[in-house]
Amino acid sequence: MSGAVDLSAFKERATAPPPPRNTSGDGAVSAVSGAVIEVTEENFESEVLLKSSQVPVIVNIGGRAYEPSVVFTEVLESLAARAGGKWILANVDVDVSPRIAQAFGVQSVPTVVAVAAGQPLADFQGAQPEAQLSQWFDAVLQAVEGKLSGPVPDGDEPVEEAEDPRFVAAETALDEGDLDAAIAAYQVILDAEPNNAEAKSAVRQVKFMARVQGVDPESIAAADADPSNLELQFAAADLEMFAQQPEASFARLISVVSRTAGDDKAAARTRLLELFELFDPAEPIVIAARRKLASALY
Repeated sequence: MSGAVDLSAFKERATAPPPPRNTSGDGAVSAVSGAVIEVTEENFESEVLLKSSQVPVIVNIGGRAYEPSVVFTEVLESLAARAGGKWILANVDVDVSPRIAQAFGVQSVPTVVAVAAGQPLADFQGAQPEAQLSQWFDAVLQAVEGKLSGPVPDGDEPVEEAEDPRFVAAETALDEGDLDAAIAAYQVILDAEPNNAEAKSAVRQVKFMARVQGVDPESIAAADADPSNLELQFAAADLEMFAQQPEASFARLISVVSRTAGDDKAAARTRLLELFELFDPAEPIVIAARRKLASALY
């Protein structure tokens, strides 16, 4: 299975905020006590892919609607409680998160997959006797010995880095809807640290949010009716991007670039490049749009 499974689809875009850490009784607990995590498509990256760089994450794909799976999950949770943080159990309800099951090529439940360093390592289907499970876990741990960073240090809570007060100020302004203050706060960080990637990305995002707030909601229809109006095309592209339609936004501006010349062509190219910067440069949609832009320019 490990050679054919692609888990990259569950990696979130760089522009999206990471899911909040769950420290309550119904979520992840410290690895030292034998963590049991409820995993969905939304937190798969943080709770499985990232944590598997510390210890193996045992992904248990089953469901509450399947009695054999429920019983087997209880066995796994009992073993996890005795594991001492050597591995983490990640329970996945196939009815809630079918894409995870699809990514692993699951054909029946329960299916169990050991993930280490972000990659599937070993798997089996169907409930197994506890003695056989213990042997399987021992084999997994032996296979990753010395290759992972190890469990979270002992303590009531994982050790967290202190929050940067400069970012706290910026995020507070953002939460209050004061975009100008948020931009100014992020800019203070950039002035002190010109290469701070987090602040640089935040400034771009918030400036875009501020710009799109002043756009007429009817701009897309108006731009479609008047393709020669450059400002309408820019406004429509912003609205499409804000509506999470980046392909449409990129296509609109590439079309403007291809049919204009001189200052208008340069302005459309500049606006398109600004929108590219809202994404990770490695995003497939950005790479494809850059190729189309190159064709439109030459």
